[in-house]
Amino acid sequence: MNRNPIVPFILIIFLGIGLVFLLSSQGATTDEEGGGEDVASEEGSGEGGESAGGEGGGAAAGDFDAEGFARDNCASCHGQDFSGGMGPALAGTSLSVEEFSTVVREGRGAMPSFSQDQIADEQLTALHEFLSSQ
Repeated sequence: MNRNPIVPFILIIFLGIGLVFLLSSQGATTDEEGGGEDVASEEGSGEGGESAGGEGGGAAAGDFDAEGFARDNCASCHGQDFSGGMGPALAGTSLSVEEFSTVVREGRGAMPSFSQDQIADEQLTALHEFLSSQ
């Protein structure tokens, strides 16, 4: 009749930790997709037309904030200063633009892939230049 009170306590702790990981992974996916759309719509509306932002991928690349994109999408795994963390160091990357683009588009290991909708090729080149200069 005497139950061990530790077992339910440990079970609740593990379920809570699992729930935190599940929600944070869902939030990261939502932030990546939603964050990019918010920035694009703010920039497009500030210049007087969302259709111009939708047609001109090159115009959006000129307004692209590589540092902001890297902080929002890369820093959580590659470190706040991009010197490495759970993922490898990105600062001063020795990868060519083509190799960098391939890794970003296809993903590697636990790294997610990023589609053309999430980051355009011109923006990817700007991101590579930013990380190479760090």
